[in-house]
Order: sequence, then structure tokens, then C-alpha cells
Amino acid sequence: MASPRTTRLLDAIIIGGGHNGLTCAAYLARAGRHVLVIEKNAVAGGAATTEEFHPGFKNSVASYAVSLLNPRVIADLELARFGLSIIERPVANFWPIDGSRGLLMPYGLAGRQQAIAAFSKADAARLSDYDAALERAARVLRGLVLETPPNAGAGWLELLRSGAIARPLLRVPLADQRLLIDLFTKSAADFLSAWFESEIVKGAFAFDGIVGAYASPYTPGTAYVLLHHCFGEVNGKTGVWGHAVGGMGAISAALQASAEASSAIIRTRTAVRRVIVRDGRATGVELDTGEVITARCVVSGVGPKLLFRDLVAPDAVEPALRARFIGLKSGSGVFRMNVALSELPDFRCRPGLAQAPHHGAGIVIGPTLDYLDRSFTDARHHGWARQPVVEILIPSTIDPSLAPPGHHVASLFVQHVAPHLADGRSWDDAAPEFADLAIATVTAYAPNFAASILARQVLSPLDLERRYGLLDGDIFHGQLTLGQLFSARPVLGHAAYRMPVAGLYLCGSGAHPGGGVTGVPGRNAAREIIRDLQSSRLFASTWPNGPAKRV
Repeated sequence: MASPRTTRLLDAIIIGGGHNGLTCAAYLARAGRHVLVIEKNAVAGGAATTEEFHPGFKNSVASYAVSLLNPRVIADLELARFGLSIIERPVANFWPIDGSRGLLMPYGLAGRQQAIAAFSKADAARLSDYDAALERAARVLRGLVLETPPNAGAGWLELLRSGAIARPLLRVPLADQRLLIDLFTKSAADFLSAWFESEIVKGAFAFDGIVGAYASPYTPGTAYVLLHHCFGEVNGKTGVWGHAVGGMGAISAALQASAEASSAIIRTRTAVRRVIVRDGRATGVELDTGEVITARCVVSGVGPKLLFRDLVAPDAVEPALRARFIGLKSGSGVFRMNVALSELPDFRCRPGLAQAPHHGAGIVIGPTLDYLDRSFTDARHHGWARQPVVEILIPSTIDPSLAPPGHHVASLFVQHVAPHLADGRSWDDAAPEFADLAIATVTAYAPNFAASILARQVLSPLDLERRYGLLDGDIFHGQLTLGQLFSARPVLGHAAYRMPVAGLYLCGSGAHPGGGVTGVPGRNAAREIIRDLQSSRLFASTWPNGPAKRV
């Protein structure tokens, strides 16, 4: 917990010190605003933290890979100066298929075509056009992620702004407009089937369409989720994934250092009980201790569903609108594990314990479209996939600081699981059983895996909810469906980071442009808050509860 260096009036209280809350704080503080971040956990960073989960073994606890962290955020907040270093993966992804076959996807078109040609020469030939199409779509949307979405029905100024945002889209060729429509409305399976013939190749690309979506690759809208995961870059290289040296906590530590360098205050081990609303305006927060802190505005880094369910009084918002916030579709269907390993996995299709390029890739157990589909269907009917989809990262292959010499750490990002189990069964009871199943699933492809595990850390959907406030275990603070994107994120009419209570803002992944460790919702929200604080000279003098509290 940082100690305030001066006595000052608060401009903003930010609820939740996740990476977006810290990003928002850093931008506000750099603009000269007096900011307090309140975080319930012992360390700021939310899901982007690093922990020692077994003596000598550290890993990113929940989030686990870098690509979507926006380069504008990295540059504006000088994250490299504050210690952030990102190493690129040596290769992109590796899909074990069976005992003899695997798809190792390197970077670069020629290498990827060669890898795909082993399964389909026609698919290898089409890869260049597919890559180009996705890049054109991503290029259009990369500009939109940094914009504030217009609020539907909010007056002529919003209409003018929406026209300004739409103008570049109108200049997009008609063929690419059709491409964007396909990506926003089609399933990943249907979109990919228009490009490729091999079920293995389609399954490999479809994985990005189901990440955190709790959906089948045949579910409409999963093509957009696929595109969402193509926005990123590492060290100026688009389409590359990397690892933050020291784990994902290094991103949060750099954001916190950047914020504190501009005099933001980060207060940890402190929980907010409620947002104080007086005369229709958010004027501060009450902590679990009963302490009341006032400020010119309140900013929520927690998801909108949690905000209006637990922290804002029901009578502060019109009932139908409150019901819409609380009814947001959520649930990622994910289960997280970290394991300490005595040795690297020895895959049947690529045997050997010596470190090889595939050990540094994103290793995905999910070899075909049908496998991905059955995994989801099982979870819907039985509570979890009987053959889960598992993405394995072994960051110690490129960052030896995470494990003792000769040992490794691995993260397992496992799908699909029901956010809530039937028949009143709790994830507290079921988690060990499913963790065993996930390990057995990997062991079927790498026979030494189970025996190499020295320790494990398990986070079920319920653990993600309790620890990080991710309701229903939703890593995006609300699903990335067409009805919950852009001007409809989180709710139509309240997409501009301003909530239906005056002085209350949203800066987390529940706001545009959505989930992933991007920092963009925090950046964009800070811009709107600064505009509002600057636009009204009477803001402080008309405060219904008197001056903001000194801290």
C-alpha cells in the first residue's frame, strides 16, 4: 500500500486495482488529477499477477500471455522505463494431433504454409489470402478500439461523433465490408470452412474463436472472438505472442509504478462495500470498515454486472435498466491451473525431454472442430468437458527466473466447464476431480506429464469469481457477443464509459473494447473522465456532499 506524500483533494476513486484500473489511474494522474485506487487483494493487478505457488516456482496466476497489450498504452505510460520487458515466443502454436502427427505453427508465411501443407496443400495455398483478409479486418478495428463508442439515443452531439467514427468505415471497400459482416455474425467454423478444407487446420484456427467464449466453434459470433485475438502485437510485430519477464504481474507492476510516479495512491487489502450516491450523483465509496471516502467521481474497474448487483443501491437506477445490467450475458467456461514440473512434457508426436521449439509455443490440446464442439456440448450437458480443450504455456522455457534450474512451470488454460454446476454441486468440491481430468488429458499426448507434476495451483470459475470479482468466472467481464460490443457494451445507451449514475464511470473489460490484457478500456475511460472534469467549472462547488475528502 502506497502512503500519500501530500494532503490533497481526490478527483477520482477507482474501485479495483486490476490492470485497467491501474491504467486509468496512471493516465488520470499524468493529467494532474488526484487519484486513489482501492484494491481488495494484497497485491494490485487483479488477474494479471505473478505468484510463487510452490517454493521456487512462480507463474502468472490467471492471465498468462501477452499480445493484446496496446502499444499506445505501453508508450504513453512508459512501461519499459518502469521495468516491463516482453520476450517473443520462439514459435506461435503447437497442436499435438495423435501419436505421430502434430501441427507446429512457426511465425512467417513460408513456415506456416509448410506446416499446413502436411495436412492440406490447398489450405497452404489459401493461407496467404486468409492472413491478408484478417489483417485488413484487424486494421480497421484497431482504430476503433481507441475510440469512445457513440451512445445510441443520446442526442445530436453523439450523432455527429458517430458519423466521424463511421466515416473511415464507409471508405472501406465493399468486399471488406462484407468480410467484416461475416466476422461479426458468423460462427468461427462457418467462416473458416469458406477458406480451408482440413478439419485439423480449421480446428487450429478455430481455437481463438472459443477462447473465453463458452461456446462451440459452430456458435454464431465466434468468428468475431477469433478476430479479437488477432488485434495484437509484441515489440512492434503484429500477430506475435509473447511473455512478460517475471510473469503477467510485471505488467501490473509497471502500470502501478507509472501511476505512482505521477502521485496516484494505490491502497491494497481494502474492499469497497458500496458506492455512495446522493441526489443522483456518485460522491464516493464506503469501505467494508465503514470508512467513507469522497471524490469528484467514482470509477469502476470491476465488471458492470457486479457493480450494479452489489455496489450500487437498487434505487439509484431505473429498475428495468438495472435488470439489464445485472442480466448481462457472462461466463467464460474456463478453469485455470499452474503446475510445477520436474521435466518438460515428452509428446508422443515429438518425443524428447530436451527443450525444443514446440515447448516454447502455445500448446493446444484441441485437434479438430469436432473436438472443440464436443468439449462445449459436454460442458453444457454434464458440467464439464469429458475431453477438455487445454492450452499449455511453459514460460520458464524463455524466462528461467520462474523455476529452479532444470525445472519448469506451466500454465493450463482449460475449457469447457459450466460456470455453475447442476444439482447444487459446488466447484469447491468438483475442482480436484476436473483438475485430474485436465492433467490426464495432457498426459494422453505427453505420457510423462502427470508424473512430472510436483505441485499444482487450481482456480475454478468460482475461485476466479471470489478472488478477482469475475462473476461466473467470466474473464472478459461479460461475453463478446454482438449484443455486447461497441455501442452495446456494456448496455446500449451507456457505452461511453459513463454509467447511468452521474459521476460514475466504467474502466474495466466490461467496457469497450472488451477483454484481454489490453489497457484500452482504462485508457479510454480516463480520456472521458478528464474531459468531464475539465468541462464543468462548477463540478466541485456544486458537489452535493461538500468538498471531496482529503487523503
